[in-house]
Amino acid sequence: MSSEIPMRVAVVGATGFQGGAVARLLAERSHPVHGLTRRPEADRPTLPGVRFLAGDLGRPADVRRLFEGTTHAFVTLPLVYEAERVEAYARGIAEAALCAGTTRLVLNTNTRVPQTRTGVAAFETRRLAERVIRDSGVPLVVIRPPVYLDNLFSPWNGPALVDEGVLACPLPESARTAWLSHRDLAEAALAALTREGLEGRTFDVGGAEALTGGELAAAFGRGLGRAVRYQELDPADFEHGLAGFLGPAAAAGVAGIYHHMASGADPLLMAGDDGVSAEALALEPAPVEEWVAGQPWRVWSSDAEEPDASPYR
Repeated sequence: MSSEIPMRVAVVGATGFQGGAVARLLAERSHPVHGLTRRPEADRPTLPGVRFLAGDLGRPADVRRLFEGTTHAFVTLPLVYEAERVEAYARGIAEAALCAGTTRLVLNTNTRVPQTRTGVAAFETRRLAERVIRDSGVPLVVIRPPVYLDNLFSPWNGPALVDEGVLACPLPESARTAWLSHRDLAEAALAALTREGLEGRTFDVGGAEALTGGELAAAFGRGLGRAVRYQELDPADFEHGLAGFLGPAAAAGVAGIYHHMASGADPLLMAGDDGVSAEALALEPAPVEEWVAGQPWRVWSSDAEEPDASPYR
């Protein structure tokens, strides 16, 4: 299988930040993309090369329409953490992929998944989705990212970074984390869709280095050209702030990841995988400071015009 051969890719989650990054890269590489959205046409993101169908992930017939005429699929589930709904989504996706004769489906779990069960919905619903799709017989590759750098380019991080040099995050300062950009996620997804011999494998994809909070702040400082210090956020405070953007249920689901990390039960969950994914997927993630230097941080300055608020990515 070669990335030179055009694919037709069903992208579940194409209107979101992660799925959108993958859809953009696929379109840039001349692979036509089909997306599914409940949004009215005027409210859909501008993604050249992406054909959107109106529909709902909860309606199997709509998902089958999304997959019709496609050869491959990339799936990022919405920020839903109810097991029954996630299982129904996964079954609908698997059935649609089987009907379409999907050559390969890449599932992005949107988080690492611990080896043992945890009772944390953000982990266990993604473990469930993996199992349902894998057991269906669809050719599957799973990618499990850690935490996204793009989450830090946000209304609750940007102003403090630009004006005060404070990088606030709900991860423990000591937790080594292989921070990844959405663009590098997209590169991992493209490789997982196209490289030979990957069916059945699971990859803990991540950035170039696994950094502590202090090391992350130093990398941000190099990218911004100023001193930056790391500040641990209480996951409960993070959850409260996030609820204003996502609603309490989704915020509790996302924050569950950070409550788990704060417990110290699995301190290396978000760390690197000793280069396994980079080698298998031929990835060269950009260093953190390079990503930082490429972002328009000025929009978060106190003397800039007020930016649009962005939801969790």
